[in-house]
Amino acid sequence: MKRLISIIIFSILSLSSFAQDNDPNMGIIPVPVSVKREKGAFKLDPETSILTDAPDHRAVLFLRDYLRKNGFANSIVDLNDVGRSPGTIKNAIFLRTKLKSELPAEGYEITVNNSQLTINGSGAGLFYGVQTFLQIIQLDTKRGYASVPCAYIKDEPRFAYRGMHLDVSRHFFPVDFIKKYLDVMAMYKLNNFHWHLTDDQGWRVEIKKYPKLTQIGSVRAQTKIGHYGGADSGLYDNTPYSGFYTQEEIKEIVDYADARYINVIPEIEMPAHSSAALAAYPVMSCDPSKKYAVGETWGSYDDVYCPTDTTFHMLAGILDEVMDMFPSHYIHIGGDECPKGEWQRNAFCQQLIKDSSLRDENGLQSYFIRHMERHINARGRAIIGWDEILEGGLAPGATVMSWRGEAGGIAAAQMQHNVIMTPGSGGLYFDHAQSASPDEPLSIGGNAPMSKTYAYEPVPAELDAAHQKYVIGVQANLWTEYIATPNKVEFMLLPRMLALSEVAWSRRDRKDYNEFSRLRVPHHLEMLEKKGYDFRVPEPLGVSDTTLKGGEFRFMLEAPVQDAKVYYTLDGNTPRETDQWYTIPMHVSVPQGRVITLQCVTITPGGKRSNVVKTVIDNR
Repeated sequence: MKRLISIIIFSILSLSSFAQDNDPNMGIIPVPVSVKREKGAFKLDPETSILTDAPDHRAVLFLRDYLRKNGFANSIVDLNDVGRSPGTIKNAIFLRTKLKSELPAEGYEITVNNSQLTINGSGAGLFYGVQTFLQIIQLDTKRGYASVPCAYIKDEPRFAYRGMHLDVSRHFFPVDFIKKYLDVMAMYKLNNFHWHLTDDQGWRVEIKKYPKLTQIGSVRAQTKIGHYGGADSGLYDNTPYSGFYTQEEIKEIVDYADARYINVIPEIEMPAHSSAALAAYPVMSCDPSKKYAVGETWGSYDDVYCPTDTTFHMLAGILDEVMDMFPSHYIHIGGDECPKGEWQRNAFCQQLIKDSSLRDENGLQSYFIRHMERHINARGRAIIGWDEILEGGLAPGATVMSWRGEAGGIAAAQMQHNVIMTPGSGGLYFDHAQSASPDEPLSIGGNAPMSKTYAYEPVPAELDAAHQKYVIGVQANLWTEYIATPNKVEFMLLPRMLALSEVAWSRRDRKDYNEFSRLRVPHHLEMLEKKGYDFRVPEPLGVSDTTLKGGEFRFMLEAPVQDAKVYYTLDGNTPRETDQWYTIPMHVSVPQGRVITLQCVTITPGGKRSNVVKTVIDNR
């Protein structure tokens, strides 16, 4: 009898060793400017000396703490106290900030030979050199030593601004999780944490001058269940939801970020997305007699601050406390999705438009933003706003965050304003689904796989050379309407954030998605799992959801996570740990007139699972 399927065994494929041996970039993410591998390795053991010319440097303290957590008690020695030439010291790690030749801002270089390991860099550069060192070190804590491959690495970032955003208004996340979020940003050299603290659905930052903002504005009566539209559009959980950060907690997080060279940018939304604030203080609205409520569903609301002296005075007081907590040069004031209906119906607003010779309500929005910008500028700070702040004329010193595509960023750059690119269309909205599979968890919609994020180019082709310099960086945004737990935040964040880091840091000519996804990401996902992070497990490499016509196909599969296993079935059942484990290339032969489905799943060492991939092989 002719078998329905025959699987022919070829040579065994060792995926992890294949990736390591063929990786020209030593597994480093984001990929450095240059990597030159050498033979041999440096061995770190209890006798290794760690010497530095800056014992109190944040990078030195970070490395010391890392080594101690992993069982290495090597002390830090001040190079100024060493009486002999550093070149004569063997089995030593050097961390240097005082350099003979200048490195670019945030740049670093690492030299590893059999007897010495040197990391050079000043300020954040030394810290980023340490982060790269921690990616290439191979720990053997049971034997009490570690090794680092011999190499010369030189690196610097492409963009000065490398951002990651988190919305804590729709769903609130505890202090310890915010620190964990900052930790993974630091690992991948992202340096700006955009913290979305206020919106219609909740006010999350303590303002002592106006306590009702958290007493009332941080609490919503209930929360929308399921998607904004569709069959479940009228469902709510009937459960109060609350949470906010005290000023002491804010300062704790800011200090934690600073130790990792991450700047925390607070966002206080205005003039729209203000329902939570108006529920607490309706006097800032255009109709103080109206009863306002903290938003219970998603989307935008018609509520908006009224541009009165009272509103400006109160917002100035709020921003003063915010600026006391956040040393960031930038303060984000939102400015997006501003409804104009309340202003159109309000006599005061209409008279203000006339008296101030404003064109219309768009001009009034610009008037509002300019007023708040002057107050922020008086404190030595600058504003960032979403690209709607272009409507009615851009405030003089504003930086534009372009989210509705790239048009706003292009226009702002051509007006010689700094721009941060963050378009949802570019795979930079991490609340979008990570594939078209129906097995993806509930999300706002869209489809932003890691490959799309990786492919994004922040400098639009429409900008000439004179205006390209105004694109100072790139950011991805994580809105949390449909993300209620820390685990889901991590699932939506990773591994896409790894792609973002390479977009933000690495030179265009050093990027290669195939090499990134096959040779480097698998190791990093294994490492992140060991560190306790959740993530979306990629589907097995070498197979996809598709239909193949014909009867003879050879499959070469790869696990997208190091040490993970690929399980498969050919019998129509969903693959699981009890099924066939892929270890060798296979040839599937389907007789004429028959159809079979190859189903595959990735399962990590920690038990995380990918979506199931179904490849239909149709030989009819």
